[in-house]
Amino acid sequence: MISHKKYMAIALKLAENGRGCVSPNPMVGCVIVKRGKIVGKGYHKKYGEEHAEINALKAAGKKANNATMYVKLEPCSHWGKTSPCTEKIVQGGIREVIVAMEDPNPLVDGYKELKFRGLKTRIGILREEAEKLNDAYIKYMKTKRPFVILKLAMSIDGKIATSTGDSKYITSMAARKYVHQLRNDVDAVMVGINTIMRDNPLLDSRLVKGKNPTKVIVDSKLKISENSNVLKEPTKVLIATTKQAPKFKIDRLHQKGAKVLILKAKNGLVDIKELMKELGQSQIASVMIEGGAELSGNAIKEGIVDKLLIFTAPKIIGNGLDAIKNLGIKKVNKAIKLKNVSTRKIGNDFLIEGAL
Repeated sequence: MISHKKYMAIALKLAENGRGCVSPNPMVGCVIVKRGKIVGKGYHKKYGEEHAEINALKAAGKKANNATMYVKLEPCSHWGKTSPCTEKIVQGGIREVIVAMEDPNPLVDGYKELKFRGLKTRIGILREEAEKLNDAYIKYMKTKRPFVILKLAMSIDGKIATSTGDSKYITSMAARKYVHQLRNDVDAVMVGINTIMRDNPLLDSRLVKGKNPTKVIVDSKLKISENSNVLKEPTKVLIATTKQAPKFKIDRLHQKGAKVLILKAKNGLVDIKELMKELGQSQIASVMIEGGAELSGNAIKEGIVDKLLIFTAPKIIGNGLDAIKNLGIKKVNKAIKLKNVSTRKIGNDFLIEGAL
């Protein structure tokens, strides 16, 4: 019996090769099988370039005729950055198409199109795994808002810095490398102005030699120093502020090449929901918030966080800065509960992952 799951698992693994390079498109892998042998493989390598199905068809050549295609996502059936994959699949002589999941993009109706064209079709093989792989794409397509990860790095007693503000480094090199990989994977990283002023971070992916994400700074009064490390690459910086920002400073930052967004204020701070809307309109499909405590608390309270990643180091700090502020929870039974919680060890640290 043909193991559909086996071949689909290979397609999902291939899809991961596009991580960090295809957004706001999804990660997609494709495998073409004929008489029990893989004759073609492909994945979506970069936004705007050919889709996984086309790359797999090219690899298979004439062997694609009368073969079975396994693809992570429903093939596109419309003209966009590239021509429709459904046409190429039909032209390539593919007999059967096995799909892991539907495409939430309303423009895509490839599964029905292929069925209509007489191909044997099946959908839902390893659907759950496929959805997990593209959770950011799914949310972005359905809401036009980015998928938001809140990342915290703290001591075992919940501190992100000592009472003097020292925070370098609470977690191990292995954990920091993991975070740099995450920075490569997402479209943008976000921090509050207090983190910029206290830590002066670069917010890049240097430990994994990955792509550097867009850096979003939430700075309600535009207090950022023009000598901040993040402004070494100003064209990759977006500063969200309010009408409290001095006009001369907005002009200076624009001249440097940074983008300054003036948003409405909520309780004196940047309206973070409005910011998410603006980021979505700029085709930013995923964001990782990296602090500080005020921004983290505000993000949770406003309900914009989808996933929480907590790196906990086996260290005790005592008096220090709390990881999350201003949630206003007075009773334990009102505490926010994480869903789908998993834990694992990274270096000497522990990573707790959960959904909100």
